[in-house]
Amino acid sequence: METIDYKLEAARKALTYIREGHTVGLGAGSTIAHLVRELAAAPGLRENISVVTASFNTRLLLQEHGFIIRETASVAQLDFHFDGCDQFDRQLNALKSGGGVHTLEKLLAAMAQRFILVGDGPKYVEKLLPTVPVVIELVPDALSFVQQALRRLYPDAQPQLRLSNKKDGAVITERGNLLIDIFFTAFPPVAEINPQLKAIPGILETSLFYRMAHEAIIAGKNGVTVVSPER
Repeated sequence: METIDYKLEAARKALTYIREGHTVGLGAGSTIAHLVRELAAAPGLRENISVVTASFNTRLLLQEHGFIIRETASVAQLDFHFDGCDQFDRQLNALKSGGGVHTLEKLLAAMAQRFILVGDGPKYVEKLLPTVPVVIELVPDALSFVQQALRRLYPDAQPQLRLSNKKDGAVITERGNLLIDIFFTAFPPVAEINPQLKAIPGILETSLFYRMAHEAIIAGKNGVTVVSPER
């Protein structure tokens, strides 16, 4: 019995949104890699769209297929931004933490006329679960201060400085900053998380994309579904 690649099915649905002349943001992950390959194979699209990405791996794949890649700093608006995530709820609040580039990913999402989550069914949950951490990017000078502030703000949570598994020391972002993964036992009210964290000096951005997505393309055993946020 043939196994269906749900991520590929979701990517093929995403492809139907894109037209010649569009400027498109692309995130990271296996579903987006499928979308890049589908775009490359679509007659006329690769040469007639501009793409922007915050992902090193996606950029390499785009270069390999000969896309026109624009720098983020040169773009103020996108027609679409497509991205995967670790988990998203029925309001389409999303947690994106694995790649550690959420600051730039959130910038691209904010630029987009339509920000669309793309992924497979298991990531779509009734409400966000603390199985996925909230990640913050912070300037290195603020490390001790931010750690102390987090302990006071969330005494039951476990903030962990993200360490590299490829070299000694902490993970350093493209802008020279640090990452802290905050593991909650139970999430505070989701609407409060970003204001609470971003009020702490030294924190640049969080991995919670609160009420940013316009749609989600979900592929699963019942086919491909496009959902809007329940708000």
